Amino acid sequence: MAFDVFCPERQPGAVIDTDKTAILPGVCVVAIALLDKDNRVLLAQRPEGKQMAGLWEFAGGKLEPGETPEACIIRELKEELDVDTSASCLSPFTFTTHIYGTTPFLILLYLCRRWQGIPVPKEGQNLVWVKPQLYNQYPMPEANVPLMAMLRDLLV
Repeated sequence: MAFDVFCPERQPGAVIDTDKTAILPGVCVVAIALLDKDNRVLLAQRPEGKQMAGLWEFAGGKLEPGETPEACIIRELKEELDVDTSASCLSPFTFTTHIYGTTPFLILLYLCRRWQGIPVPKEGQNLVWVKPQLYNQYPMPEANVPLMAMLRDLLV
């Protein structure tokens, strides 16, 4: 799904210089922090052959046209980990933006403490449950770093 980012440099009462504004197409990604009873989060390692292979990340994926973030999470959890949850078990937590190359990304992070099934890697990824104090031992995409910091602050 595409979104527009409008980034004027302005202060109250300032005139906006349209040469300094940008409307950029972008990508919306929805990520989910599955949290167990010990406040560990499930991370997946991107498999060989994928972009950013070897890095650790939350489950999730790109929002499809007409899809809500909650529907995206439910779909991605089933596709990636073979677990089920419902929208009522998902809690919006935070977001971040990042630019990879020339493409801006908006990443929404949700929390989930209730699901059905045992997470199994269905896309060739490695899985690990990680305590908040150990997040920095798992290399991750740049865009996830601020999300992990906010999650660590919440859980520690």
